[in-house]
Amino acid sequence: MKKKKRIRFRRSFFLPFIITLTAAVATGVLGLAAHQWIMEPVKKKTTNTVNADKEESRAEENAQTIGEEEINEPADPVDEGGETEPVAAVSKYQEELDDPVYMEENNIYTVEPAEEGQVTLAFAGDILFDDHYAIMGPVHAGGGISDGITPEVIERMQAADIMMLNNEFAYSDRGAPLEEKQFTFRARPETAAYLTDLGVDLVSLANNHAYDYGPEALTDTLDILRETGIPYVGAGRDISEARRPVYYIVGDIKIAFVSATQIERLDTPDTKEATENSPGVLRCWNGAKFLETIREAASNSDFVVAYVHWGTENQVELDWAQLKQAPELVEAGADLVIGDHPHCLQPIGVIQGVPVIYSMGNFWFNSKTLDTGMVEVVLDESGIVSYRFVPCLQSGCRTTLLHGAEKERVLTYMRSISEGVRIDEEGFVSW
Repeated sequence: MKKKKRIRFRRSFFLPFIITLTAAVATGVLGLAAHQWIMEPVKKKTTNTVNADKEESRAEENAQTIGEEEINEPADPVDEGGETEPVAAVSKYQEELDDPVYMEENNIYTVEPAEEGQVTLAFAGDILFDDHYAIMGPVHAGGGISDGITPEVIERMQAADIMMLNNEFAYSDRGAPLEEKQFTFRARPETAAYLTDLGVDLVSLANNHAYDYGPEALTDTLDILRETGIPYVGAGRDISEARRPVYYIVGDIKIAFVSATQIERLDTPDTKEATENSPGVLRCWNGAKFLETIREAASNSDFVVAYVHWGTENQVELDWAQLKQAPELVEAGADLVIGDHPHCLQPIGVIQGVPVIYSMGNFWFNSKTLDTGMVEVVLDESGIVSYRFVPCLQSGCRTTLLHGAEKERVLTYMRSISEGVRIDEEGFVSW
């Protein structure tokens, strides 16, 4: 489980003043009273230089007006020991935070970051919890998800403030597999608890397997994820819910997550798109609705993550639909693009300063030996601080973190297929 994150407080002290009156009466001479105000500066903790400048300016204004008794702000409360009481930090989104009904209606969540002033996002690709496929073999043999995804990987996932991946199946005991579909995926409802064990905070359901057992199984999936406490994007009981972003407020940063799928490039796909009165996913083969969703999310947040199911299976080369749509996502307002579906790693690129990884590959999905990885992105109020690719390996139905020569092998490969970016020996990406 994730460690509890400390609640942040910003200490706010107004400048204390010590007044010393010295009166001297000399024999035969009346002494004039001398008043001296002594100001002792107090150093404030602030979360950024802008706030620090504001506090220094306020201190100077107060110092200038003390002699004229024009102090405009009341002193902070003081306890009997003379210590000022800490005042909780106030987010610029405090009005939203103070309205739980608004938060729930608008899919807004909060998280306390591990490091003040920053938030770490982590992303991975496809996972599968279906008992009928080989991937669950180690879990059944050992009795825990850590027998499939190693503790070292799980620790990395849990360390992120917000961890997101692609939930490529339904959670349900109902429904029937879609006719003539070669692979259909469905997991027992109780396996949703594995997401919590892994440290997952958010999943995408915008893929070509969430609807494998029909509308009943999809709506069960929505209910089970909600009961488990895992927000989801990219699917819903109707098109309004399928389009709705998930927002996280972290201090003074509001991050939007949106998701859609290009896959099943047909007019009548097996995986149904949600409508005004029926459940389904958000499709972006015709990208108009998804682009409008991104624009709306951008207008209501500081940073937008677009998680997209696209590309051609088992093909490293980008297809024309990816190349066409990626710039459109950026133009609409996406600040980070995460792709999946091809079951293999694809390039990392950059479009107008926005990083795009076109496919994360399988994260923990089948018995094949495949290179995979995680992306870790650190944000602050100014935007992306760092972007890192973390090499992993799916092999023998287990996903492990790579080190040494194997880690360098995957990084060398990512360098060879990624144009316009630099990837250092620790996986940090720059452009």
